[in-house]
Amino acid sequence: MASTSASTSAFEYAPAPESRSVVDIAPSYGLFIDGEFTEAADGKVFKTVSPSTEEVLSEIAQAGEADVDRAVQAARKAFEKWSALPGSERAKYLFRIARIIQERSRELAVLETLDNGKPIKETRDADLPLVAAHFFYYAGWADKLDHAGFGANPQPLGVAGQVIPWNFPLLMLAWKIAPALATGNTVVLKPAETTPLSALFFADICRQAGLPKGVVNILPGYGDSGAALVAHPDVNKVAFTGSTAVGKAIARQVAGTTKKVTLELGGKGANIVFDDAPIDQAVEGIVTGIFFNQGQVCCAGSRLLVQESIQDELLDSLKRRLSTLRLGDPLDKNTDIGAINSAEQLARITTLVEQGEAEGAERWSPSCELPSSGYWFAPTLFTNVTQAHTIARDEIFGPVLSVLTFRTPEEAVAKANNSQYGLSAGIWTEKGSRILAVASKLRAGVIWSNTFNKFDPTSPFGGYKESGYGREGGRHGLEAYLDV
Repeated sequence: MASTSASTSAFEYAPAPESRSVVDIAPSYGLFIDGEFTEAADGKVFKTVSPSTEEVLSEIAQAGEADVDRAVQAARKAFEKWSALPGSERAKYLFRIARIIQERSRELAVLETLDNGKPIKETRDADLPLVAAHFFYYAGWADKLDHAGFGANPQPLGVAGQVIPWNFPLLMLAWKIAPALATGNTVVLKPAETTPLSALFFADICRQAGLPKGVVNILPGYGDSGAALVAHPDVNKVAFTGSTAVGKAIARQVAGTTKKVTLELGGKGANIVFDDAPIDQAVEGIVTGIFFNQGQVCCAGSRLLVQESIQDELLDSLKRRLSTLRLGDPLDKNTDIGAINSAEQLARITTLVEQGEAEGAERWSPSCELPSSGYWFAPTLFTNVTQAHTIARDEIFGPVLSVLTFRTPEEAVAKANNSQYGLSAGIWTEKGSRILAVASKLRAGVIWSNTFNKFDPTSPFGGYKESGYGREGGRHGLEAYLDV
Protein backbone atom coordinates (compact mmCIF):
# COMPACT_ATOMS: atom_id res chain seq x y z
CA MET A 1 0.00 0.00 0.00
CA ALA A 2 1.44 3.32 -1.00
CA SER A 3 1.01 6.81 0.31
CA THR A 4 2.06 8.44 -2.96
CA SER A 5 1.91 5.74 -5.63
CA ALA A 6 0.30 2.33 -5.99
CA SER A 7 3.25 -0.06 -6.12
CA THR A 8 1.15 -2.93 -7.51
CA SER A 9 -0.08 -0.83 -10.40
CA ALA A 10 1.58 -0.12 -13.73
CA PHE A 11 0.55 3.51 -13.36
CA GLU A 12 2.13 6.15 -11.19
CA TYR A 13 -0.37 8.60 -9.70
CA ALA A 14 0.52 12.26 -9.66
CA PRO A 15 -0.92 14.13 -6.66
CA ALA A 16 -4.29 15.71 -7.46
CA PRO A 17 -5.04 17.97 -4.49
CA GLU A 18 -8.30 19.90 -4.24
CA SER A 19 -7.61 23.58 -3.60
CA ARG A 20 -8.07 24.78 -0.03
CA SER A 21 -8.72 28.27 -1.35
CA VAL A 22 -12.30 27.39 -2.39
CA VAL A 23 -13.40 27.71 1.23
CA ASP A 24 -12.92 30.74 3.45
CA ILE A 25 -12.37 29.77 7.10
CA ALA A 26 -12.67 32.67 9.53
CA PRO A 27 -10.07 32.89 12.34
CA SER A 28 -12.90 32.65 14.89
CA TYR A 29 -16.60 31.73 15.08
CA GLY A 30 -19.31 32.51 17.60
CA LEU A 31 -22.35 30.55 18.67
CA PHE A 32 -25.36 30.88 16.34
CA ILE A 33 -28.34 31.97 18.45
CA ASP A 34 -31.53 33.66 17.25
CA GLY A 35 -30.12 34.30 13.78
CA GLU A 36 -26.90 35.96 14.97
CA PHE A 37 -23.35 34.86 15.72
CA THR A 38 -22.56 35.69 19.32
CA GLU A 39 -19.84 35.07 21.92
CA ALA A 40 -20.33 32.56 24.73
CA ALA A 41 -21.72 34.11 27.92
CA ASP A 42 -18.58 33.19 29.87
CA GLY A 43 -16.26 34.04 26.94
CA LYS A 44 -14.86 30.50 26.67
CA VAL A 45 -13.38 29.33 23.37
CA PHE A 46 -11.73 26.18 22.01
CA LYS A 47 -9.71 25.37 18.90
CA THR A 48 -10.61 23.00 16.08
CA VAL A 49 -7.69 21.30 14.29
CA SER A 50 -7.23 19.49 11.01
CA PRO A 51 -6.67 15.77 11.79
CA SER A 52 -4.41 15.27 8.77
CA THR A 53 -1.92 18.04 9.69
CA GLU A 54 -2.75 18.98 13.31
CA GLU A 55 -2.89 22.65 12.28
CA VAL A 56 -5.39 24.90 14.05
CA LEU A 57 -8.20 25.79 11.62
CA SER A 58 -10.18 28.22 13.76
CA GLU A 59 -11.13 29.29 17.28
CA ILE A 60 -14.71 28.48 18.28
CA ALA A 61 -16.96 29.89 21.00
CA GLN A 62 -17.75 27.21 23.61
CA ALA A 63 -21.38 27.04 24.71
CA GLY A 64 -22.19 26.87 28.40
CA GLU A 65 -25.43 26.43 30.33
CA ALA A 66 -26.42 30.09 29.97
CA ASP A 67 -25.96 29.88 26.18
CA VAL A 68 -28.05 26.71 26.01
CA ASP A 69 -30.82 28.49 27.90
CA ARG A 70 -30.62 31.50 25.57
CA ALA A 71 -30.77 29.27 22.46
CA VAL A 72 -33.71 27.21 23.77
CA GLN A 73 -35.61 30.42 24.57
CA ALA A 74 -34.92 31.70 21.03
CA ALA A 75 -36.15 28.41 19.56
CA ARG A 76 -39.26 28.45 21.78
CA LYS A 77 -40.11 32.00 20.67
CA ALA A 78 -39.58 31.14 16.99
CA PHE A 79 -41.70 27.98 17.33
CA GLU A 80 -44.99 29.91 17.53
CA LYS A 81 -44.69 31.44 14.08
CA TRP A 82 -42.74 28.61 12.43
CA SER A 83 -45.21 25.88 13.47
CA ALA A 84 -48.14 28.08 12.36
CA LEU A 85 -46.81 28.37 8.79
CA PRO A 86 -48.53 26.19 6.19
CA GLY A 87 -46.41 23.14 5.29
CA SER A 88 -46.01 24.46 1.76
CA GLU A 89 -44.33 27.60 3.15
CA ARG A 90 -41.93 25.64 5.38
CA ALA A 91 -41.13 23.50 2.34
CA LYS A 92 -39.96 26.58 0.43
CA TYR A 93 -37.27 27.24 3.05
CA LEU A 94 -36.15 23.60 2.99
CA PHE A 95 -35.97 23.57 -0.82
CA ARG A 96 -33.97 26.81 -0.68
CA ILE A 97 -31.53 25.34 1.86
CA ALA A 98 -31.14 22.21 -0.29
CA ARG A 99 -30.35 24.26 -3.39
CA ILE A 100 -27.82 26.46 -1.53
CA ILE A 101 -26.12 23.30 -0.24
CA GLN A 102 -25.85 22.08 -3.83
CA GLU A 103 -24.51 25.42 -5.02
CA ARG A 104 -21.93 25.55 -2.21
CA SER A 105 -21.17 21.82 -2.13
CA ARG A 106 -17.56 22.24 -3.24
CA GLU A 107 -16.84 24.66 -0.39
CA LEU A 108 -18.59 22.37 2.08
CA ALA A 109 -16.78 19.24 0.86
CA VAL A 110 -13.37 20.87 1.31
CA LEU A 111 -14.36 22.26 4.71
CA GLU A 112 -15.62 18.86 5.91
CA THR A 113 -12.45 17.12 4.73
CA LEU A 114 -10.24 19.70 6.46
CA ASP A 115 -12.12 19.50 9.77
CA ASN A 116 -12.93 15.77 9.81
CA GLY A 117 -10.01 14.12 7.96
CA LYS A 118 -12.03 11.96 5.55
CA PRO A 119 -11.03 11.84 1.85
CA ILE A 120 -12.38 14.58 -0.41
CA LYS A 121 -13.85 12.01 -2.80
CA GLU A 122 -16.11 10.81 0.05
CA THR A 123 -17.28 14.27 1.12
CA ARG A 124 -17.73 15.26 -2.53
CA ASP A 125 -19.45 12.09 -3.83
CA ALA A 126 -21.24 10.70 -0.74
CA ASP A 127 -21.73 13.19 2.09
CA LEU A 128 -22.74 16.33 0.20
CA PRO A 129 -25.16 14.77 -2.33
CA LEU A 130 -26.88 12.96 0.58
CA VAL A 131 -27.08 16.15 2.66
CA ALA A 132 -28.88 17.99 -0.15
CA ALA A 133 -31.07 14.93 -0.85
CA HIS A 134 -32.30 14.84 2.77
CA PHE A 135 -33.40 18.47 2.65
CA PHE A 136 -35.12 17.95 -0.72
CA TYR A 137 -36.83 14.80 0.55
CA TYR A 138 -38.20 16.30 3.75
CA ALA A 139 -39.18 19.50 1.93
CA GLY A 140 -41.48 17.25 -0.07
CA TRP A 141 -43.09 15.91 3.12
CA ALA A 142 -43.75 19.30 4.75
CA ASP A 143 -47.22 19.81 3.20
CA LYS A 144 -48.21 16.10 3.21
CA LEU A 145 -48.01 15.23 6.91
CA ASP A 146 -51.72 14.36 6.96
CA HIS A 147 -50.88 11.52 4.57
CA ALA A 148 -47.84 10.16 6.41
CA GLY A 149 -49.85 7.49 8.22
CA PHE A 150 -49.90 9.19 11.63
CA GLY A 151 -53.56 10.27 11.53
CA ALA A 152 -55.11 13.58 10.54
CA ASN A 153 -53.37 16.83 11.43
CA PRO A 154 -50.33 15.56 13.39
CA GLN A 155 -48.72 18.35 15.41
CA PRO A 156 -45.05 19.33 15.95
CA LEU A 157 -43.55 18.75 19.39
CA GLY A 158 -41.82 22.10 19.96
CA VAL A 159 -38.09 22.58 20.52
CA ALA A 160 -35.77 19.78 19.40
CA GLY A 161 -32.42 19.45 21.18
CA GLN A 162 -30.06 17.61 18.83
CA VAL A 163 -26.55 16.30 19.55
CA ILE A 164 -24.49 14.94 16.64
CA PRO A 165 -21.14 13.13 16.27
CA TRP A 166 -17.94 13.91 14.38
CA ASN A 167 -17.91 11.10 11.82
CA PHE A 168 -20.49 12.60 9.40
CA PRO A 169 -20.81 16.17 10.73
CA LEU A 170 -22.93 17.70 7.98
CA LEU A 171 -24.88 14.56 7.08
CA MET A 172 -25.89 13.97 10.72
CA LEU A 173 -26.98 17.61 10.86
CA ALA A 174 -29.18 17.03 7.80
CA TRP A 175 -30.64 13.82 9.26
CA LYS A 176 -31.65 15.80 12.36
CA ILE A 177 -32.59 19.26 11.11
CA ALA A 178 -34.47 18.45 7.87
CA PRO A 179 -37.30 16.34 9.42
CA ALA A 180 -37.51 18.66 12.46
CA LEU A 181 -38.11 21.74 10.29
CA ALA A 182 -40.42 19.96 7.85
CA THR A 183 -42.71 18.95 10.72
CA GLY A 184 -42.79 22.46 12.21
CA ASN A 185 -40.33 22.13 15.10
CA THR A 186 -37.48 24.49 15.90
CA VAL A 187 -33.95 23.30 16.63
CA VAL A 188 -30.99 23.75 18.96
CA LEU A 189 -28.14 21.62 17.62
CA LYS A 190 -24.79 20.83 19.25
CA PRO A 191 -22.13 19.67 16.78
CA ALA A 192 -19.17 17.58 17.96
CA GLU A 193 -16.30 19.60 19.44
CA THR A 194 -13.77 18.21 16.91
CA THR A 195 -15.93 19.07 13.86
CA PRO A 196 -17.94 22.28 14.41
CA LEU A 197 -17.09 24.08 11.16
CA SER A 198 -19.63 22.65 8.70
CA ALA A 199 -22.47 23.22 11.21
CA LEU A 200 -21.41 26.87 11.60
CA PHE A 201 -21.19 27.13 7.81
CA PHE A 202 -24.74 25.72 7.72
CA ALA A 203 -25.84 28.51 10.08
CA ASP A 204 -24.72 30.94 7.40
CA ILE A 205 -26.73 28.97 4.81
CA CYS A 206 -29.82 29.37 7.03
CA ARG A 207 -29.30 33.13 6.94
CA GLN A 208 -28.73 33.05 3.18
CA ALA A 209 -32.00 31.13 2.78
CA GLY A 210 -33.84 33.76 4.84
CA LEU A 211 -34.86 31.23 7.51
CA PRO A 212 -36.68 33.09 10.33
CA LYS A 213 -34.49 33.89 13.32
CA GLY A 214 -34.40 31.31 16.09
CA VAL A 215 -35.69 28.41 13.98
CA VAL A 216 -32.17 26.89 13.88
CA ASN A 217 -29.57 27.53 16.58
CA ILE A 218 -26.05 26.03 16.55
CA LEU A 219 -24.10 25.63 19.79
CA PRO A 220 -20.55 24.23 19.47
CA GLY A 221 -19.16 22.87 22.72
CA TYR A 222 -18.15 19.81 24.70
CA GLY A 223 -20.16 17.08 26.39
CA ASP A 224 -21.34 19.40 29.17
CA SER A 225 -23.07 21.61 26.55
CA GLY A 226 -24.85 18.55 25.16
CA ALA A 227 -25.86 17.41 28.65
CA ALA A 228 -27.26 20.87 29.46
CA LEU A 229 -29.26 20.82 26.22
CA VAL A 230 -30.69 17.34 26.89
CA ALA A 231 -31.58 18.31 30.47
CA HIS A 232 -33.20 21.67 29.61
CA PRO A 233 -36.83 21.60 30.81
CA ASP A 234 -38.10 23.45 27.73
CA VAL A 235 -36.72 20.94 25.21
CA ASN A 236 -39.50 18.65 23.94
CA LYS A 237 -37.53 16.25 21.76
CA VAL A 238 -34.02 14.85 22.10
CA ALA A 239 -32.16 13.35 19.14
CA PHE A 240 -28.72 11.88 19.69
CA THR A 241 -26.23 10.06 17.50
CA GLY A 242 -23.05 8.83 19.18
CA SER A 243 -21.67 6.26 21.58
CA THR A 244 -23.81 3.73 23.44
CA ALA A 245 -22.39 4.89 26.79
CA VAL A 246 -23.56 8.48 26.24
CA GLY A 247 -26.87 7.20 24.83
CA LYS A 248 -27.52 5.28 28.05
CA ALA A 249 -26.72 8.39 30.10
CA ILE A 250 -29.22 10.41 28.02
CA ALA A 251 -31.91 7.72 28.45
CA ARG A 252 -31.42 7.90 32.23
CA GLN A 253 -31.47 11.70 32.14
CA VAL A 254 -34.81 11.98 30.29
CA ALA A 255 -36.50 9.13 32.17
CA GLY A 256 -39.62 10.40 33.90
CA THR A 257 -39.96 13.46 31.62
CA THR A 258 -42.33 13.90 28.69
CA LYS A 259 -39.44 14.31 26.22
CA LYS A 260 -39.55 12.22 23.09
CA VAL A 261 -36.18 10.58 22.37
CA THR A 262 -34.37 8.91 19.48
CA LEU A 263 -30.95 7.34 20.04
CA GLU A 264 -28.73 6.15 17.20
CA LEU A 265 -25.78 4.48 18.90
CA GLY A 266 -22.91 2.07 18.23
CA GLY A 267 -22.69 -1.00 16.06
CA LYS A 268 -20.64 -4.07 15.23
CA GLY A 269 -22.08 -4.97 11.84
CA ALA A 270 -21.68 -8.47 10.42
CA ASN A 271 -20.82 -8.76 6.72
CA ILE A 272 -21.73 -12.34 5.73
CA VAL A 273 -20.15 -13.86 2.61
CA PHE A 274 -21.53 -17.19 1.36
CA ASP A 275 -19.63 -19.60 -0.89
CA ASP A 276 -21.67 -18.68 -3.97
CA ALA A 277 -20.99 -14.93 -3.62
CA PRO A 278 -19.25 -13.09 -6.47
CA ILE A 279 -15.80 -12.79 -4.85
CA ASP A 280 -14.57 -9.60 -6.55
CA GLN A 281 -17.85 -7.81 -5.89
CA ALA A 282 -17.85 -9.01 -2.28
CA VAL A 283 -14.28 -7.78 -1.76
CA GLU A 284 -15.29 -4.30 -2.94
CA GLY A 285 -18.26 -4.42 -0.57
CA ILE A 286 -16.05 -5.52 2.33
CA VAL A 287 -13.64 -2.63 1.63
CA THR A 288 -16.53 -0.15 1.45
CA GLY A 289 -18.06 -1.70 4.56
CA ILE A 290 -15.08 -1.20 6.83
CA PHE A 291 -12.67 1.31 5.24
CA PHE A 292 -15.20 3.96 4.17
CA ASN A 293 -14.51 7.01 6.41
CA GLN A 294 -11.58 5.05 7.95
CA GLY A 295 -14.10 2.69 9.56
CA GLN A 296 -15.45 5.53 11.70
CA VAL A 297 -19.01 4.53 10.84
CA CYS A 298 -21.53 3.16 13.37
CA CYS A 299 -22.95 0.76 10.78
CA ALA A 300 -19.51 -0.35 9.48
CA GLY A 301 -19.18 -4.01 8.47
CA SER A 302 -16.49 -4.56 11.09
CA ARG A 303 -17.08 -8.31 11.49
CA LEU A 304 -16.51 -10.32 8.33
CA LEU A 305 -18.20 -13.75 8.45
CA VAL A 306 -16.86 -15.93 5.61
CA GLN A 307 -18.06 -19.40 4.66
CA GLU A 308 -15.15 -21.72 5.50
CA SER A 309 -14.78 -23.21 2.02
CA ILE A 310 -13.92 -19.85 0.42
CA GLN A 311 -11.96 -18.25 3.25
CA ASP A 312 -8.49 -18.61 1.67
CA GLU A 313 -9.59 -17.40 -1.77
CA LEU A 314 -11.47 -14.44 -0.33
CA LEU A 315 -8.66 -13.37 2.02
CA ASP A 316 -6.04 -13.56 -0.76
CA SER A 317 -8.21 -11.35 -2.94
CA LEU A 318 -8.96 -8.97 -0.05
CA LYS A 319 -5.27 -8.57 0.86
CA ARG A 320 -4.42 -7.84 -2.78
CA ARG A 321 -7.13 -5.17 -2.83
CA LEU A 322 -5.97 -3.59 0.43
CA SER A 323 -2.46 -3.31 -1.00
CA THR A 324 -3.79 -0.94 -3.68
CA LEU A 325 -5.59 1.44 -1.30
CA ARG A 326 -4.01 4.88 -1.13
CA LEU A 327 -3.57 6.49 2.28
CA GLY A 328 -2.56 10.12 2.68
CA ASP A 329 -3.63 13.72 2.15
CA PRO A 330 -7.44 13.71 2.43
CA LEU A 331 -7.63 16.67 0.02
CA ASP A 332 -5.99 14.56 -2.73
CA LYS A 333 -8.70 13.23 -5.06
CA ASN A 334 -6.81 9.89 -5.35
CA THR A 335 -6.84 9.21 -1.59
CA ASP A 336 -8.89 6.24 -0.36
CA ILE A 337 -8.02 6.40 3.34
CA GLY A 338 -7.79 9.69 5.20
CA ALA A 339 -6.87 10.66 8.75
CA ILE A 340 -8.41 9.43 12.00
CA ASN A 341 -10.56 12.23 13.45
CA SER A 342 -8.64 12.92 16.68
CA ALA A 343 -5.70 11.89 18.83
CA GLU A 344 -8.21 10.50 21.34
CA GLN A 345 -9.85 8.25 18.73
CA LEU A 346 -6.47 7.11 17.39
CA ALA A 347 -5.45 6.10 20.93
CA ARG A 348 -8.67 4.09 21.33
CA ILE A 349 -8.12 2.24 18.04
CA THR A 350 -4.49 1.53 18.92
CA THR A 351 -5.40 0.15 22.36
CA LEU A 352 -8.08 -2.20 20.99
CA VAL A 353 -5.81 -3.44 18.19
CA GLU A 354 -3.02 -4.18 20.68
CA GLN A 355 -5.58 -6.03 22.80
CA GLY A 356 -6.58 -8.10 19.76
CA GLU A 357 -2.96 -9.15 19.26
CA ALA A 358 -2.49 -9.87 22.97
CA GLU A 359 -5.56 -12.15 22.92
CA GLY A 360 -4.06 -14.19 20.09
CA ALA A 361 -5.68 -12.89 16.91
CA GLU A 362 -3.40 -12.58 13.88
CA ARG A 363 -2.87 -9.02 12.63
CA TRP A 364 -2.08 -8.06 9.05
CA SER A 365 -1.69 -4.67 7.34
CA PRO A 366 -0.38 -3.86 3.86
CA SER A 367 3.03 -2.18 3.79
CA CYS A 368 2.12 1.41 4.32
CA GLU A 369 3.96 4.66 4.90
CA LEU A 370 2.09 6.87 7.34
CA PRO A 371 2.47 10.68 7.13
CA SER A 372 4.69 12.21 9.83
CA SER A 373 2.08 14.64 11.17
CA GLY A 374 -1.61 14.08 11.85
CA TYR A 375 -3.54 11.07 13.14
CA TRP A 376 -3.17 7.96 10.97
CA PHE A 377 -3.85 4.25 11.20
CA ALA A 378 -3.09 1.69 8.50
CA PRO A 379 -5.94 -0.55 7.26
CA THR A 380 -5.81 -3.64 9.46
CA LEU A 381 -7.12 -7.19 9.10
CA PHE A 382 -7.42 -9.71 11.95
CA THR A 383 -7.71 -13.48 11.30
CA ASN A 384 -7.96 -16.37 13.77
CA VAL A 385 -10.62 -14.33 15.56
CA THR A 386 -13.17 -16.02 17.85
CA GLN A 387 -16.38 -14.60 19.24
CA ALA A 388 -14.66 -14.33 22.63
CA HIS A 389 -12.12 -11.80 21.34
CA THR A 390 -12.59 -8.18 22.40
CA ILE A 391 -12.08 -7.06 18.77
CA ALA A 392 -15.06 -9.21 17.74
CA ARG A 393 -17.33 -7.72 20.41
CA ASP A 394 -16.34 -4.08 21.02
CA GLU A 395 -16.88 -1.28 18.53
CA ILE A 396 -13.40 -0.14 17.44
CA PHE A 397 -14.58 2.72 15.20
CA GLY A 398 -11.49 2.54 13.00
CA PRO A 399 -10.11 0.81 9.87
CA VAL A 400 -9.94 -2.61 11.56
CA LEU A 401 -11.68 -5.75 10.24
CA SER A 402 -12.14 -8.97 12.25
CA VAL A 403 -12.55 -12.14 10.18
CA LEU A 404 -14.57 -15.11 11.49
CA THR A 405 -15.73 -18.22 9.61
CA PHE A 406 -18.92 -20.29 9.47
CA ARG A 407 -20.07 -23.51 7.80
CA THR A 408 -23.88 -23.28 7.58
CA PRO A 409 -26.37 -20.42 7.20
CA GLU A 410 -27.65 -21.21 10.71
CA GLU A 411 -24.17 -20.75 12.16
CA ALA A 412 -23.76 -17.48 10.21
CA VAL A 413 -27.01 -16.11 11.66
CA ALA A 414 -26.09 -17.24 15.20
CA LYS A 415 -22.67 -15.57 15.00
CA ALA A 416 -24.04 -12.40 13.39
CA ASN A 417 -26.67 -12.04 16.13
CA ASN A 418 -24.18 -12.79 18.91
CA SER A 419 -23.59 -9.11 19.65
CA GLN A 420 -24.84 -6.47 22.06
CA TYR A 421 -25.46 -4.32 18.97
CA GLY A 422 -27.95 -4.60 16.13
CA LEU A 423 -27.49 -1.75 13.68
CA SER A 424 -26.41 -3.21 10.34
CA ALA A 425 -25.55 -6.35 8.41
CA GLY A 426 -24.59 -7.37 4.88
CA ILE A 427 -25.36 -10.59 2.97
CA TRP A 428 -23.39 -11.72 -0.09
CA THR A 429 -24.85 -14.57 -2.18
CA GLU A 430 -26.26 -15.08 -5.65
CA LYS A 431 -29.47 -16.66 -4.27
CA GLY A 432 -32.32 -14.25 -3.63
CA SER A 433 -34.10 -16.87 -1.52
CA ARG A 434 -31.07 -17.14 0.78
CA ILE A 435 -30.86 -13.36 1.13
CA LEU A 436 -34.49 -13.19 2.26
CA ALA A 437 -34.23 -16.25 4.53
CA VAL A 438 -31.10 -14.99 6.31
CA ALA A 439 -32.22 -11.34 6.46
CA SER A 440 -35.47 -12.32 8.20
CA LYS A 441 -33.48 -13.93 11.03
CA LEU A 442 -30.90 -11.15 11.56
CA ARG A 443 -31.55 -8.72 14.42
CA ALA A 444 -30.25 -5.64 12.63
CA GLY A 445 -32.02 -2.42 11.69
CA VAL A 446 -30.42 -2.09 8.24
CA ILE A 447 -29.54 -5.09 6.08
CA TRP A 448 -27.77 -4.73 2.74
CA SER A 449 -27.72 -7.46 0.10
CA ASN A 450 -24.74 -7.66 -2.26
CA THR A 451 -23.76 -4.10 -1.33
CA PHE A 452 -22.85 -2.16 1.82
CA ASN A 453 -23.10 1.37 3.23
CA LYS A 454 -25.70 2.48 0.68
CA PHE A 455 -27.85 5.28 2.09
CA ASP A 456 -30.99 6.97 0.84
CA PRO A 457 -33.17 9.64 2.46
CA THR A 458 -36.32 7.63 1.70
CA SER A 459 -35.09 4.64 3.71
CA PRO A 460 -35.31 4.51 7.52
CA PHE A 461 -32.12 3.95 9.54
CA GLY A 462 -31.74 2.77 13.12
CA GLY A 463 -30.97 -0.20 15.31
CA TYR A 464 -31.98 -2.83 17.80
CA LYS A 465 -30.52 -3.70 21.23
CA GLU A 466 -27.65 -1.40 22.30
CA SER A 467 -27.63 0.29 18.88
CA GLY A 468 -30.46 2.50 20.10
CA TYR A 469 -34.12 3.06 19.27
CA GLY A 470 -36.22 5.13 16.90
CA ARG A 471 -35.67 5.58 13.17
CA GLU A 472 -34.23 8.40 11.10
CA GLY A 473 -34.87 8.90 7.40
CA GLY A 474 -37.89 7.99 5.31
CA ARG A 475 -41.51 8.39 6.35
CA HIS A 476 -40.58 6.68 9.63
CA GLY A 477 -38.22 9.57 10.44
CA LEU A 478 -41.15 12.00 10.66
CA GLU A 479 -42.76 10.23 13.60
CA ALA A 480 -40.02 11.23 16.08
CA TYR A 481 -40.84 14.91 15.46
CA LEU A 482 -44.64 14.69 15.60
CA ASP A 483 -47.16 14.34 18.38
CA VAL A 484 -48.93 11.22 17.12
